[in-house]
Amino acid sequence: MPSKKQPGAMPAPRQKAAPRPVPLETLRAVFARLRDIEPEPRGELEHVNPYTLLVAVVLSAQATDKGVNRATRGLFAAADTPQGMLELGLEGVREHVKTINFFNTKARNVIALSRILVEEHGGEVPASVEILEGLPGVGRKTASVVVNMAFRIPRIAVDTHIFRVANRIPLAVTRTPVETQAALEAVVPEEFLLHAHHWLILHGRYVCKARMPECWRCPIQDLCRYEPKTPAPRDALR
Repeated sequence: MPSKKQPGAMPAPRQKAAPRPVPLETLRAVFARLRDIEPEPRGELEHVNPYTLLVAVVLSAQATDKGVNRATRGLFAAADTPQGMLELGLEGVREHVKTINFFNTKARNVIALSRILVEEHGGEVPASVEILEGLPGVGRKTASVVVNMAFRIPRIAVDTHIFRVANRIPLAVTRTPVETQAALEAVVPEEFLLHAHHWLILHGRYVCKARMPECWRCPIQDLCRYEPKTPAPRDALR
């Protein structure tokens, strides 16, 4: 038997409907505009081959690209192959990367993954997310970045920038980076898939910032459902 409503009782709040991703035509327009701005986007981690890219991405976890680049210029001058890194040794690697967060753990991972590449893969970086994920210090995001950049295999590695941008627009409505990668790879048209990772990360890093997105200069402002839009600061209007 249903309970009687008590006099003066407040009605239960209605559940807010979950947002829905933008339609496909809007998604296409988003990537078309980002492509117009940067037709051939490039990652900001310095590297000279697939192996140094792998090492740089491993070192970049919880570190800035600028900080990693400062450290790896000397490191890669000393060793730019797995065998060279093993010859440099743990202490040599540690000395080069000591300015990076968690450098002790990262140096051990660099040596360990280098040894596996030499012993099991002929000193070459395999073009396989699944194999790369088995290397020390390499997760799904790192593996996806490497195959995308080094081997031009379309993968959308999701970091905090991409997770934020994708859910703000929203291109996808997800709870985790893994969910976001799967959702984006399922809906991004093939013509945009190769560079989608870089377009979104650059947009998140320089325009759609975490604390204060610069909506007033955003090239996709009219396509984005994020509210409230950040107004231009006074000095930007002068």
